[in-house]
Amino acid sequence: MKEIRHVNVDAPEKGDRLAKIIARAGICSRRDAEKLITEGRVTLDGEIVTQQGVRVGENQVVAVDGKPLTEPEPARLWRYHKPTGLVTTHRDEKGRPTVFNNLPKHIGRVVSVGRLDYNSEGLLLLTNDGEIARRLEMPASGWVRKYRVRLFGKVTQADLDKLAQGRTIDGVRYEPVIADLERSKGVYSWAMVSLKEGKNREVKRLMESLGLKVARLIRVQFGPFHLGHLAEGAIEEIPTRLWREQLGIGRKKRKREEPERRGFKRDSSN
Repeated sequence: MKEIRHVNVDAPEKGDRLAKIIARAGICSRRDAEKLITEGRVTLDGEIVTQQGVRVGENQVVAVDGKPLTEPEPARLWRYHKPTGLVTTHRDEKGRPTVFNNLPKHIGRVVSVGRLDYNSEGLLLLTNDGEIARRLEMPASGWVRKYRVRLFGKVTQADLDKLAQGRTIDGVRYEPVIADLERSKGVYSWAMVSLKEGKNREVKRLMESLGLKVARLIRVQFGPFHLGHLAEGAIEEIPTRLWREQLGIGRKKRKREEPERRGFKRDSSN
C-alpha cells in the first residue's frame, strides 16, 4: 500500500482534523484516535502531536506509532453475531479474549459501531472506516437499537412502562425507553427493549432501577439492520448499496425499495 499525503479538496487551506483522518484510514474510531493523540503516538510531518483539533494541510504526512497512514480501502460494513465472553476492544488490560481476535483475517482491520458488554451478545456492526462508525453510532442518527432481554424478578407491563418517561440514575439521565413484556414464567421473563441512546450498560441499569436483574441480553437490531438468523460467531458483509442508501450517501433513498433479504430490513419503528 502506498503512503498517502492528505489533501482536503473542499477546504485545502484548513484541512481535516487529525483524529478524523486517522479514523477515516480505518485505524480506529475517532474517539480512540483522540486517545492516540493524547498518548503522543501520532506524528505530523515527523513531529509528535498531543493537542486535539489540529488540522492536517495539503501534503502533510500523518503517522501512528511511527507508521505513515496508508491509502484507505473502500468503506465496508459487516454484521457480526457476537457471542458472550468477548470484549469489544482491540486490547484488554485483563487479558480477556476480544471480538477482533476472533474475526477472519481476510477482512482486515475493523472497528465496531458502539459496543456490547462482555456478557452481552447479538448484533454488532463492524466497519473498516472509523468515520462511518461514528456516523452510525451517534444518537443524532435516530436509529433504534432493540434488545431481547431475559429478566430475573417479578415484573409487569406497568412496571416496564415507567421507563417510557425517562429516568435519572446516579446523576445520569436516560431518555425514554420502550419495553414490551413478551412472556413470564415464575421469576423469569422475556422483554423486548427499544432505545436510541445506547449509553454504557443502559439496559442493565434501567432494569436494576426497577428491582430487576438482567440474566441475558441479546441485541437483535441496530437501525435498519437485523441479527436475523446469523449464526453465533458468524460475520456477513452488508451490501455497500444497502448501507450507503440507509445513510443517504451518494443518492437519495428510494421509498418503495424494501431490501429484506438475508436479515436486512428497513426499520419501521422510527
